[in-house]
Amino acid sequence: MLAYCIRRSLWALPTMFAVLVFIFLVMRVLPGDPAYAILGDEAPPEALEQFRRNWGLDRPLPQQFGNYMSGLVTGDLGLSMANRQPILPQLLRAMPYTLDLTIAGSAIGLLFGIPLGVFTARHRNSSVDYVGRIISLAGLSVPSFYLGILLIFFLSFKYQWFPVIGGGDLSDPWSRLYHLVLPALSVGLSQTAYITRVTRSSFLEVINADFVQTARAKGVGERLVMFKHALRNALVPVVSVAGIYVGILIGSSILVTIVFNRPGLGKLMVGAISTHDYTMLQSIMAFYAGIIVVVNLLTDLAYGLVDPRIRYS
Repeated sequence: MLAYCIRRSLWALPTMFAVLVFIFLVMRVLPGDPAYAILGDEAPPEALEQFRRNWGLDRPLPQQFGNYMSGLVTGDLGLSMANRQPILPQLLRAMPYTLDLTIAGSAIGLLFGIPLGVFTARHRNSSVDYVGRIISLAGLSVPSFYLGILLIFFLSFKYQWFPVIGGGDLSDPWSRLYHLVLPALSVGLSQTAYITRVTRSSFLEVINADFVQTARAKGVGERLVMFKHALRNALVPVVSVAGIYVGILIGSSILVTIVFNRPGLGKLMVGAISTHDYTMLQSIMAFYAGIIVVVNLLTDLAYGLVDPRIRYS
């Protein structure tokens, strides 16, 4: 297992490097000039030229990329172009809010999606199955940010059960959890619908497999057949989909962050986009890319826990 983790991590390095190159180039080809965005359209040409010179924007792209990579390797992300503050402390302050939302949304999707998928599969073509399929299809069709607006209207404005905006106090776990409920539901319910459909399809394939029929023929109880033999094998594609969906969830969480005016990397990203803050945007995107690489590694390792036939060598 350890050798596999090392090899998998080494294979992830070229992927991460390619992603960083892509991020760097995208930042340079986007329309707009950070000098104009930060100093204003009426700034004198001398000030604009001095800004570009101070931030190295007048240097050749290979040299800019070399400085960017050397900063990432050494952990020095530099200063934000917009506020001239160190980037790393800003990311560390925003990171807990983003991780809270990502983990909570994924947990909601798995905790509700897997049981609902199994339940609808066991009652295939019944009224329960039809209702479950309609609800899951509706969950896939409704954008998470729109669902967040509906939750705010009903659970915040109408009944005043949860706060409208904010992320809570980092030093107070209950405050963080209280402010996390509605944003987590916004992203988690969409994932629940997706996991439900994948679990249902996978479970229907497994329950008709030969090894399940053999277990029944040997007299194994139906509950044991369903949850020990069928469900464990049906979870393999679910684990894969859950890992892939983390990237989708990160994208959805940015919009949800805006709806709830919630602190986090998404809010930093929106601010950096509006000011063309290259240094901040590159750092945030590199962090997101690192999360996805780590999640893919954990997903590969989770296959061995779900499917005993998989061995790492």
